[in-house]
Amino acid sequence: MNHSLLVTKRDGHKERIDLDKIHRVIAWAAEGLENVSVSQVELRSQIQFYDGIKTADIHETLVKAAADLISGETPDYQYLAARLAVFNLRKKAYGQFEPPTLYEHVKKLVNLGKYDRHLLEDYTQEEFEQMNNFIVHQRDMNFSYAAVKQLEGKYFVQNRITGEIYESAQFLYVLVAACLFSRYPQATRMDYIERFYNAISTFKISLPTPIMAGVRTPTRQFSSCVLIECDDSLDSINATSSAIVKYVSQRAGIGINAGRIRALGSAIRNGEAFHTGCIPFYKHFQTAVKSCSQGGVRGGAATLFYPLWHLEVESLLVLKNNRGVDDNRVRHLDYGVQLNKLMYERLIKGQDITLFSPSDVPGLYDAFFADQDEFERLYVQYEKDKNIRQKQVKAVELFSLMMQERASTGRIYIQNVDHCNTHSPFDPAIAPIRQSNLCLEIALPTKPLNDIKDPNGEIALCTLSAFNLGAIEDLDDLEELARLAVRSLDALLDYQDYPILAAKQGAMGRRTLGIGVINFAYYLAKHGVRYSDGSANNLTHRAFEAIQYYLLKASNELAKEQGACPWFNETTYAEGILPIDTYKKSLDVLTKEPLHYDWEGLRKDIKEHGLRNSTLSALMPSETSSQISNATNGIEPPRGYISIKASKDGILRQVVPEYERLKGAYELLWQMPSIEGYLQLVGIMQKFVDQAISANTNYDPTRFPSGKVPMNQLLKDLLLAYKYGVKTLYYHNTRDGADDVQGDLEEVVETEDSDCEGGACKI
Repeated sequence: MNHSLLVTKRDGHKERIDLDKIHRVIAWAAEGLENVSVSQVELRSQIQFYDGIKTADIHETLVKAAADLISGETPDYQYLAARLAVFNLRKKAYGQFEPPTLYEHVKKLVNLGKYDRHLLEDYTQEEFEQMNNFIVHQRDMNFSYAAVKQLEGKYFVQNRITGEIYESAQFLYVLVAACLFSRYPQATRMDYIERFYNAISTFKISLPTPIMAGVRTPTRQFSSCVLIECDDSLDSINATSSAIVKYVSQRAGIGINAGRIRALGSAIRNGEAFHTGCIPFYKHFQTAVKSCSQGGVRGGAATLFYPLWHLEVESLLVLKNNRGVDDNRVRHLDYGVQLNKLMYERLIKGQDITLFSPSDVPGLYDAFFADQDEFERLYVQYEKDKNIRQKQVKAVELFSLMMQERASTGRIYIQNVDHCNTHSPFDPAIAPIRQSNLCLEIALPTKPLNDIKDPNGEIALCTLSAFNLGAIEDLDDLEELARLAVRSLDALLDYQDYPILAAKQGAMGRRTLGIGVINFAYYLAKHGVRYSDGSANNLTHRAFEAIQYYLLKASNELAKEQGACPWFNETTYAEGILPIDTYKKSLDVLTKEPLHYDWEGLRKDIKEHGLRNSTLSALMPSETSSQISNATNGIEPPRGYISIKASKDGILRQVVPEYERLKGAYELLWQMPSIEGYLQLVGIMQKFVDQAISANTNYDPTRFPSGKVPMNQLLKDLLLAYKYGVKTLYYHNTRDGADDVQGDLEEVVETEDSDCEGGACKI
């Protein structure tokens, strides 16, 4: 290598390249790692050096050279590349590798307008010094390369125009903790900040994108999911689109319930005109969703919900596909189709489903969610009345059209509205659940808005986070983690701003949280059990029982301290009804695992003191935050031992945890013979989870004789999911064969955000 090459330093002056220095940096990054070669990285990078190269470009080259060497045989290169990237980012942020003191850092960034001023108002210099003493900057060395790139791209406070970076990860973590616990009494808050900081910086608790990117900045909206219901009136449609714009611009993923809008040709203004139907208004919502980006972090995204019995359903089911012209398609929204027991019964019995416009059948739309017996009575009554506009379609044809569209687009989702209301923390007579969110893991009550300032409307917000099951040695460790997660997220509800009154009222009244899990596949592999053969059923039952029990216990403790949530009386918890009372008994054949915790004692405490939060659990997709924690995504099986994410920063390789030791124990997605085992596990989780689960269905056409997935298989699995009490189904993935590099499932290429289009609620 030519030692006479000149390097352009950060201040612009040139000096001779110092190869020894470069060697020392790579050797430092390689310390303690297995099966990595310093000279390999040197060789790969030096080929790309040129005369006058900038210092920053040398760093980038080193990082890329190490990242290119990540493989199943040499997974530790992901840590070598990460450490070199951390070195580079710290240089960018601080002009040196060593971070400044926390107080100096905060003071500087508040003055720059990057951090929220309240930090300096709420905490003294002494308190910042206390925090500085328990920060462990060394933890930056535990990130994988994919994690550092995600932090750099999405989470670090930065100037997205100039590319300047202002912070490093440990400051991010400690300041999130400081912001969330700022209103706690001075005597106790430092203890909570330290415990919470330790839990999030060692990846035991995983935080969602809005919190990671936003808490400590002047933008105060951190809920991941927003549910907005629309009424059948122009005022409500306009209020809905205003609310969408407001929340999309502040990092949230949107669920829109537009099933109440009347069908094409309905009379309006006493027959003076006829209605243009749903599609023009869905286009209006699409425009609202796509008009803003989410704080520069991702594009806006929404899922829109409607019932299967809507008169326009045949046109609505095909809105997503690439056939047809733009006039009759609304392709940039995802869709949730709402079903219930009666719809499935018609399918099983080979009968017809009758379609109505909700405007022509008084009481039917409300009963669809609130009272299943009343819905059936009204539905049959309206079917007999031939004066009401209606259309009969064979149930099997309608279901087949729905499943065909679900299979071809992957983005037609399923919501079983009866399960959402019968196995729910809310009393459906008072607070029915009429929709879900972008990624189908939220099930919360909503009320339509008639204008943007309507005090009687309710927009539901949900604040998410997740436990990293892979980082938990003993289920009892969840008690402390549940306490920290519940307290921090509950404090966040008071800490954040609410741009719309209807959202504030709902959030303050219900105080809903959705705490889920990541790294489930690693958890199964670690315990030597599999998704597909029933061996994981008992383990899953034990884990999710512990999760829900400790979450409820933490919320009950908080209620004793700060009072129950104001609308606690609208929950079934207030009546002493728990998730273990309302689950589908068909699950009992899947596992004989008994309950291990003192549910009766908890029931008594909840009836006496209430809960601080109306809901506590939801299982969300977690693409990005799983990468941060170097974990597998949510509850999903990995597609390959190495996932290759195509991102705007180039290729990101991530290896599953403990690949060398557990390679044989992981069950990869396309190794599963069918999805039955996975649906069983989702059903067992749903027994305890009080909201919903982003559950995906996956099919490999090569497993079927014709090379195509038969329709009866899709319908059979849909019925199976219903039987096990599954509330929602999210993506439908079809293996296309092109995903698998070398055909050995070692590596799988995925596009960025392939798991949730712009997925905002994706934590």
